[in-house]
Amino acid sequence: MNRLGRRVRLGVALATLAAGVLAVVAYAAPSITIGPNEVNSSIEKAVNRAIPNSQSNAHVPSSGVPRPASSPVDSSAGAATGFAGLNHFQQRNVADGGKQFSLEPPDQGLCVGGSTVIEAVNDIFATYSTAGAMTGGPTSLTMFYTGQHQIVRSPLTYGPFLSDPKCYFDPQLQRFFMTVLEIDQNASTGAFDGGSHELIAVSKSATPSTAAGDWYQYSIDTTNTSLSGHSGCPCFGDQPLIGADKYGFYITTNEFSINGPQFNGAQVYAFDKAALASGTLRYQYVAGEGGLVPLAEGPAYSLQPATSPTAADWSSAAGGTEYLLSALDFNGTLDNRVAVWALTNTSSLTSASPDVQLSSVILPSEVYGQPPDATQKSGSTPLATIIQQLYGAKNAGSSSAPQEELLAGNDDRMNQAVYANGQLWGALNTVVKTQNGPSHVGSAYFDVAPSVGVSGLAASMTSQGYVSANNQNLLYPSIGVTSAGKAVYTATLAGPDYYPSAIYTTIDPSTGPGTIHLVGAGLGPDDGFTGYPPFGGPTARWGDYSAAVSDPAGNVWFATEYIGQTCTAAAFYADTTCGGTRTILANWGTYVGKVTP
Repeated sequence: MNRLGRRVRLGVALATLAAGVLAVVAYAAPSITIGPNEVNSSIEKAVNRAIPNSQSNAHVPSSGVPRPASSPVDSSAGAATGFAGLNHFQQRNVADGGKQFSLEPPDQGLCVGGSTVIEAVNDIFATYSTAGAMTGGPTSLTMFYTGQHQIVRSPLTYGPFLSDPKCYFDPQLQRFFMTVLEIDQNASTGAFDGGSHELIAVSKSATPSTAAGDWYQYSIDTTNTSLSGHSGCPCFGDQPLIGADKYGFYITTNEFSINGPQFNGAQVYAFDKAALASGTLRYQYVAGEGGLVPLAEGPAYSLQPATSPTAADWSSAAGGTEYLLSALDFNGTLDNRVAVWALTNTSSLTSASPDVQLSSVILPSEVYGQPPDATQKSGSTPLATIIQQLYGAKNAGSSSAPQEELLAGNDDRMNQAVYANGQLWGALNTVVKTQNGPSHVGSAYFDVAPSVGVSGLAASMTSQGYVSANNQNLLYPSIGVTSAGKAVYTATLAGPDYYPSAIYTTIDPSTGPGTIHLVGAGLGPDDGFTGYPPFGGPTARWGDYSAAVSDPAGNVWFATEYIGQTCTAAAFYADTTCGGTRTILANWGTYVGKVTP
């Protein structure tokens, strides 16, 4: 089953603690207190939403699990440089004076333009110089977009729920575009109030600060209660994905009912890009028959619009064309097809009556399918020890010593798309069988040649392949592509031999992936609350997507989640922030890298 609904980015409720019970652990040191209201309990309503399985058979039998050759892993950073990005301590304790929930996973909204690097995660963002020095932030995205605190604990007051940040730098307009989804919450109870929006911010210069005044801000209503064919609304647009061409800025979402299980498929919004950059909101809602976008055995999901490294890479065909990619595994098993999409006549977005058209073709591909969860290297897990002392076991039904939590492999939806040098690139999580051990998480990538002519949209597969590491896991890939067509892949590496680490490799269309380099080597295991019953689990939430972008100079920037800290149990009990590197509930971090392929 495609677990797309699990992508709502935050920890599920600490049910016992949210009821107001303070859990206290004594360990030959000052007591440790985990207080209430550390996570947003109302979001349980939006967790475990799934795209309904169709009644069609799987296109590939279970014996068809890919068995690719593994790439070697080099502990060096190779030609890449980088720096530690945002982390959970900053997200919970620094931004907005600590008026934040504890959130997992961070996700990733990296974008780069000129002399500025912007990183957005759940739910903060910061600006950096290209040398890695933080120049602004970390700033609460909730405060930035809405002027409200995420939570005030006394007197208890809730702000709106925000999630899934994305960021893009436009090479023609020299402006940054940021997006996030928003769901209204009752200020007193934190319960969803029935409203939802996609929030958009566009910088007023090429070097913005994190102050709201440096950005134009917009909001579009996504409750869709008045649209026919939208079951169970009020609804919200899960995981907004973004792209752009010469004329338009594009957002796609997966629409779910706020209060029920209904899934209404992908939604597509096409904006006049130049108007956004000058303070005017003008857009077209692009919908299929009955308000839904149909595809193969069911409604389409996770349509990934493409970004491009330079203005010269955009397609001028058919009055302006924006390309998109999506997966077609409707059964959560194995499939051997991808969908290529085109938004055409995008130049009409600059007119008073835009008329953008959406079309798609299905393309045979290599096999991919639902990935398993990922193991990680053994190490210090002080939160696991606390939970075992509190509840007698870290994992349900276990009384053994604490074990490292598993990391969620999630599903096999398409992760990021790039259109460069006439080629459309994308990648996704997939199950793979490596030379040793059981099934692991790997990546499938696709290099497609799309075109739009008098006969409509056409596409062919130029190259495709897998990235895998023997007996290890590679989670949440992204591919950045230069205008010259050189591709760089990033993901998180984790397994029996590696703490969660930020990696990259290059991909040659003719020879495939090269050596995997550890640009941000992990220092310890993930030890976050979402992987531990009774708070969450039994599998920890991990970064549901990474990011990779090329700048006009031919560098590829990339960012992904890793664990950049470790802390012994004794040190943790003496200082639950471990010197300002984590909180009681989580220890995630991100790493930002740069390489010239």
